[in-house]
Amino acid sequence: MTHDHSHDHSAHFAAHNRSFAIAVVLNTLFVVIEAVYGVMAGSLALIADAGHNLSDVLGLIMAWAASWMAGRAATDARTYGLKKTTILAALFNALILIAAVGGITWEAVRRLADPADVAGLTVIGVAAIGVVINAITMLLFLKGQRGDINIRGAFLHMAADTAVSVSVVVSGTMLVLTGLAWIDPVVSLVIAAVIFIGTWQLLKDSLALATDAVPRGIDPAAVRARLEALPGVSSAHHLHIWALSTTENALTVHLVKPDPEGDDSLISEASAMLAEDFNIQHTTIQYERDHQQCPTGGGC
Repeated sequence: MTHDHSHDHSAHFAAHNRSFAIAVVLNTLFVVIEAVYGVMAGSLALIADAGHNLSDVLGLIMAWAASWMAGRAATDARTYGLKKTTILAALFNALILIAAVGGITWEAVRRLADPADVAGLTVIGVAAIGVVINAITMLLFLKGQRGDINIRGAFLHMAADTAVSVSVVVSGTMLVLTGLAWIDPVVSLVIAAVIFIGTWQLLKDSLALATDAVPRGIDPAAVRARLEALPGVSSAHHLHIWALSTTENALTVHLVKPDPEGDDSLISEASAMLAEDFNIQHTTIQYERDHQQCPTGGGC
């Protein structure tokens, strides 16, 4: 049995520490501003968005902590380190946002039945600040989110927040122009819908990774076909592919290879192919000379 675990991703996780720090500080400041002025202005849209932004701050802290822990060295007790905390952070982030959607929707429906006076100009001013802060924060995670659902969770939150803040500016403007109090809770419902839509795929992806499903974008049939096409390999069995973190994937497989010649070089070839073509960095390959004598029995 041979292994290839030579890749070091600690630099990837460390690179985002500064982005998380800036994002947490900016968004905490904005939550305070938005909550205070939301209460003063009687705006549910501002208060709802403040609650959502608070959940984002908690989510950012969670994602930041997971990113930091994922970069820690492995130990004898935790042979893969704490990489999987990035998956758990993404999952909890999604659950927190789903809960926030429920709270916003409940209060918006209540306000539709009993509209309150809202200070439109205050709503416009505070939400405009939010547009700037959320856009800056979103850009901090623009590059890293492409290959990491933990970072993508932070990016999607900030992207949704930017859109939400823009919609709050629009609702405030409409309030000033029309004086219609029902506009504020309706915009809150739109906010809830935007958050839910943006969160649903993150929830699905993170739940799948947390339960060791094959990571999205990797086709097990294609992996098996490529392994069976390697020189001297007659078949591949017991193929398992799962995520170690939001950026690293692992694979174990039994390869039936009757001729032992070239065993070592084939490991290097297979590992390089899996890393380059399928984003699988950690491989464990077990050779079998005769498929009928597989040590695990008929399940091979």
